[in-house]
Amino acid sequence: MKLKDNGYEVLLVSSGAVAAGYRKLGFLERPQSLPEKQAAASIGQGLLMEAYSDLFLSHGYVASQILITRGDFSDETRYNNVRNTLNVLVDRGIIPIINENDTVTVDRLRFGDNDTLSAKVAGLVGADFLAVLSDIDGLYTDNPVKNSKATRIERVQAITPEIEAAAGDAGSAVGTGGMKSKLDAFKIALASGIKGFLGDATEEDIIYRSVLGQAGGTYFEADQDMDYLNRKKQWIAFNSGPEGEIIIKRTSQVPSSIEFADINSIKGNFKKGDVVRIQDETGARIGLGIVNQAASELWQALRSSVRNRKESIVDQEAFVCELEHTVPIR
Repeated sequence: MKLKDNGYEVLLVSSGAVAAGYRKLGFLERPQSLPEKQAAASIGQGLLMEAYSDLFLSHGYVASQILITRGDFSDETRYNNVRNTLNVLVDRGIIPIINENDTVTVDRLRFGDNDTLSAKVAGLVGADFLAVLSDIDGLYTDNPVKNSKATRIERVQAITPEIEAAAGDAGSAVGTGGMKSKLDAFKIALASGIKGFLGDATEEDIIYRSVLGQAGGTYFEADQDMDYLNRKKQWIAFNSGPEGEIIIKRTSQVPSSIEFADINSIKGNFKKGDVVRIQDETGARIGLGIVNQAASELWQALRSSVRNRKESIVDQEAFVCELEHTVPIR
């Protein structure tokens, strides 16, 4: 509440629908099958929102519920519509409570965990700061449960292989994401120019103090010299589903754009305006981009002499380079 009282705009990504609802469904322990978990979530979502609404109303604030699926982010029109809705709510002083719609989402279409969801929402609304709370007070040099000599890393500017190795597989038995998922979330945030924080959810005033830089935990600081992904490129990199592949000739440098003459072959039946994966003839992934021609047009060009014409297939402004941005591109 202190953040709102001090003029900050706040969005909350919350988990816990299944945990809140399964006992009301008659289970003594958390259910394991998908239909049972979804049924529990359908009860828990209402219970969570009731608790949040009562809490915020007692401080003079109104909360709203936003339930989304990965499909809402993979479709660019729906993605922008979610952003527009959130902007209206925030502009009107409402606190959006965001969660994945666990009652209808199947495993293959899930975000996977709320760490990833929170980072994608942060990028969607152009947030300045992402606080991820857990049952551990930051990122350590090793798993502190197993290694008493592990020390907390106070600040991270780049998520290197060494940082990822330190994360290991440590995670909470309550949530769906471990430390690796949290690092993946901060990769997305940092690539979008958003500062982050990882800390212990039980610490008093943890969110407020983290925003002020006074909390005990790990701070993730965006590199000021980095070329951040704009909202369009964030959607391409983290949310779009590649509809096919373009295999280009091997090159020692990342191309500024993809032209007819660069192509070796294509895969898939994509349309103009679809997102495709770009990789070289060795199978190395280069990035993702929006194509200016459909697969049928490219196949026709590959079979004729026009393939040598200087025409861009994927423009730089619609291309996200996997090598330039150390982020997890699906």
